[in-house]
Amino acid sequence: MMDQPPKRTVFTLRDAGAPLKWTILLLVSIALIVPLELVHLPAALLLGAMGAAILVAVFDGKLAVPHWPYVIAQGLIGCLVARSIGPAILVTMVRQWPLFLAGVSSVLLISTSLGALLARWKVLPGTTAIWGSSPGAATVMVLMSEGFGGDPRLVAYMQFLRVILVALVASIVARLWVAPGALPRAAIDWFPAVVAGPFWETVALAVFGSIAGAKSRLPAGALLVPLFAGVALSCTGVMTITLPPWLMAACYALIGWSIGLRFSREIVMYAGRVFPKIAASTLTLIALCGGLAVLLHLLVGTDPLTAYLATSPGGADSVAIIAASSHVDVPFVMAMQVARFILVLVVGPALARAVVRWTKD
Repeated sequence: MMDQPPKRTVFTLRDAGAPLKWTILLLVSIALIVPLELVHLPAALLLGAMGAAILVAVFDGKLAVPHWPYVIAQGLIGCLVARSIGPAILVTMVRQWPLFLAGVSSVLLISTSLGALLARWKVLPGTTAIWGSSPGAATVMVLMSEGFGGDPRLVAYMQFLRVILVALVASIVARLWVAPGALPRAAIDWFPAVVAGPFWETVALAVFGSIAGAKSRLPAGALLVPLFAGVALSCTGVMTITLPPWLMAACYALIGWSIGLRFSREIVMYAGRVFPKIAASTLTLIALCGGLAVLLHLLVGTDPLTAYLATSPGGADSVAIIAASSHVDVPFVMAMQVARFILVLVVGPALARAVVRWTKD
């Protein structure tokens, strides 16, 4: 009788205790986040935490982020987005509403069409393809997808792949156009002094708003209730939203862990198989949005770099950093980015449902 070959031993965390698993997750997160921060990669905190969680999940480290901390983290993200939608940006959008409507609708049409094709060709399920292709704030699109039937793991994969590619291309374009004397990216002060009153008001809005949104069963309510309440309160001067970087770092870590820990070996292998098609779709989106920037420059007279950054598909935080270090019309760029984000929030669920119906025909 022939001897059977010895079975290959695969390292797993299955038998490790929960404290050891959380320690490993924290240490791997730090090991990934630090180099990503050093190269100024957009969303480095969230990407590093999510990457570490995926590694732990792939090696059978069965962990889950507690429900209510995850809900409150969504509320704080909603407040962060609300802080970016200030009165100045709203005034800019209202004054030039035909231009903004045409610009953001064109980008949304292109992204939705590409997402619909991915769904039609069975690369990804319908709602997942639409939310993954949506040119809004990446973290918000992932959270929205969870409330509207998408797979947040694959949406995160698509969104953050696009964030990286968009930031890379936008940085190259900005470097080609940037004038001497542009300001470098300012270092982050992780522990700034904060005014106690506005800070605790913001925390209260995030906590009570997210809990109310979660209990209301409104899709993505934990995110949307604090977001819309925060916009109303901050734009009317009732509240000054105050969010220190250390607090947001904890939120990004919780959200990154929550998404990453849901991965499995099968999902990772599937993501690897569809990578060429997802990357091709993302690069096509970037190229077509670049074409819109050319039209904006030729028809309206907007300077080329301002037009490019304004129509850049997603990664509003990275676009803001690039815009701030370039000689461009920063209010115009951010108003266009925010206007597109608002439009995606309003029509995104309807578009996802329409694509699902179309792919079933």
